[in-house]
Amino acid sequence: MVDAIIIGAGQAGPPLAERLTAAGMSVAVVERKLFGGTCVNTGCTPTKTLIASARVAQMARRAAEYGVVLDGPVRIDMARVKARKDEVSGRSRQNVERWLRGMPNCRVLQGHARFESPGSVRVGDELLTAERIFLNVGARAAIPDMPGVRDVDLLTSGTILDLDHVPRHLVVVGGSYIGLEFAQMYRRFGAEVTVVEKGERLIGREDPDVSDAIRELLEKEGVTVRLSANCIRFARHADGVEVGVNCTSGTPSVVGSHVLLAVGRTPNTDDLCLDRAGVVTDSRGFVTVDDKLRTNVPGIWAMGDCNGRGAFTHTAYNDFEIVAANLLDGDPRSVDDRIQAYALYTDPPLARVGMTDEAVRRSGRRALVGQRAMTRVGRAVEKGEAQGFMRIVVDADSQEILGAAIIGPGGDEAIHGVLDMMYAKAPYPTLQRAVHIHPTVAELLPTLLGELKPLE
Repeated sequence: MVDAIIIGAGQAGPPLAERLTAAGMSVAVVERKLFGGTCVNTGCTPTKTLIASARVAQMARRAAEYGVVLDGPVRIDMARVKARKDEVSGRSRQNVERWLRGMPNCRVLQGHARFESPGSVRVGDELLTAERIFLNVGARAAIPDMPGVRDVDLLTSGTILDLDHVPRHLVVVGGSYIGLEFAQMYRRFGAEVTVVEKGERLIGREDPDVSDAIRELLEKEGVTVRLSANCIRFARHADGVEVGVNCTSGTPSVVGSHVLLAVGRTPNTDDLCLDRAGVVTDSRGFVTVDDKLRTNVPGIWAMGDCNGRGAFTHTAYNDFEIVAANLLDGDPRSVDDRIQAYALYTDPPLARVGMTDEAVRRSGRRALVGQRAMTRVGRAVEKGEAQGFMRIVVDADSQEILGAAIIGPGGDEAIHGVLDMMYAKAPYPTLQRAVHIHPTVAELLPTLLGELKPLE
């Protein structure tokens, strides 16, 4: 018997274990595979490390634009690129495990946890019981039942990280956030890259001009984009894998030496025996929770990707904060207080907070918008990275900041100036009157707010 069981050592579980043990509770943490969860092992840490290598390669190719002379073409040593990624990711993983194993009153078990009742979990031959159980089991790459998908060798966002060579032709099925990061990355490593997307445009949840801007920057680097792929299918081919497209234009199929399937995520809840505990999930397997992350069963919470309330490291960590605040601090924090914020780590990145323009229009609000191309942002021009634009939308009546998008250098950092104002519930003139450092991208945010026009 322990006071709390935490299943999964992702981004929410370990800090919660620290808070619970500091409060005098005994805690058992169960991890069946890799400490640190998706972020450390197959998500943020390894992919952003690879993206950094790909950016260096691209800047080396552009060296002459900056007056820098190289004595030969850029060459990619993919084995060394992978080794660097493995070292960075591995160090983070080891740090998480070391942290947990050195935590007083915390017992770490490695194995597959399965519920036997609402208050008991079996790990191998051992039965654990607790009044409080927290799920932090994450998600994995989805493999839908598409024609031929079981007949060919496909890569996922996890298995592609094991490559120690550059594919001749990488076909990325799925034109959303994960797929596009790998598409640009491997194009910069030297692969031919084709993106196949079922929808009419890339990253379909974004405003159309945002989607167009991302497509433009990818195509500029030589990535082929195939949209409206209404009959995606897979078949073996002498040169690798044939991917059926059936787009409105172009050849009906494309052959890749490697194919990355990046069409969403599925929660790791299907083998936890949740039915024995009576825990309810939705049709896709995500654990149903309320605004405090409580499941329908008293004493069981779900945090991170497995609850369907956020698919990011920062939302998973915020889930920990919400649970700890309510359980230990008497602070009624809620997931409903969270403002949507995320980034697509193409280069330059797309950073987004709050509502899209389309969502604002649908809301019926009277809104104002300010927008500026990166060609009119001094810092972007000076760096030779003037692709994209920045935009902010506000409520014309309440002066509330509703949302913003930045596609440009440092956009993933600059966007926080907007996000902080939104959390502070400050009217937009507060940001408009701020004096920012020059030269930066963020310094143009006040300028945008001084150039607002009605959102049409």
